Amino acid sequence: MKLVFSTQKYQYLRDELCQFPDFEKGDILTKVFPDGEYYYKIENEVQNREVILLGGTVSEKDTLEIYDLACGLVGYGIKKLQIIIPFYGYSTMERAVKHGEIVTAKTRARLLSSIPPAYFGNQIILVDLHVPGLQHYFEGTVQRLHLYAKPLIIEAARELSDNFVLASTDAGRAKWVESLANDMGVDAAFVYKRRSSGSDTEITGINADVKGRTVIMYDDMIRTGGSLINAAKAYKDAGAKDVYVIATHGIFPNNAIKRIQDSGLIKQVVVTNSHPNALRDASDFLHVKSLIPILHKALKRN
Repeated sequence: MKLVFSTQKYQYLRDELCQFPDFEKGDILTKVFPDGEYYYKIENEVQNREVILLGGTVSEKDTLEIYDLACGLVGYGIKKLQIIIPFYGYSTMERAVKHGEIVTAKTRARLLSSIPPAYFGNQIILVDLHVPGLQHYFEGTVQRLHLYAKPLIIEAARELSDNFVLASTDAGRAKWVESLANDMGVDAAFVYKRRSSGSDTEITGINADVKGRTVIMYDDMIRTGGSLINAAKAYKDAGAKDVYVIATHGIFPNNAIKRIQDSGLIKQVVVTNSHPNALRDASDFLHVKSLIPILHKALKRN
């Protein structure tokens, strides 16, 4: 039986995973000292146990919490460590474009790679990376496993409609969406766009006829929703009947989900619970599906 711990913000995934009989819930006592320093205490006996640690890099504090807890668990003699990172951020700075830029996606991967190894090694499990190559930033002896949420995406699309066009928000995701559309036996569409500034994009065209049809847009991640709104407007202007959105990671900073809903262009958004903000914003408009079936299947194989 594996012992499952989590960072504070991912206790919901720990509790859901521990509903299965082959997992036991682990507890961490956490306090904050007056000067802001954090105190952690492992409340379970972990020596010679196989341990899972759940936590996403939703902020720098959360990234360090993963690091601190993992180092502590290894230090108390665990047999094997599996770190599940449902959401690995830093995708904006996954490469340097200008001289002097720092690739934080790589520096954070190096940090997590430096966690001391358990007796039978460490494994990092990632889900739907914005850039799949990020998994290769992890170094040393740490094992990497990149999971795809494709089964959940297909299930969500089928629940929304039985006759639709699967669409992407831009040509950059077109190949992935086309592959997914082929798996489902539906048509694929994407928009051409160009970036007019650091935060704004402009739609220049659509590659398919969507008139009178239901369009389901897929993207791996929703942040501010600007690209979604622009693409949804383009599909609507081209005659689409209804527009839905499915994404793996729902970040939704600064009340972004309200902005998406208030646009009046999108009928419903479906995301997974890879990020705690998705649960925070869940509603009739924002439907949240659990990653646990995919994680549980992967853990049973590893």
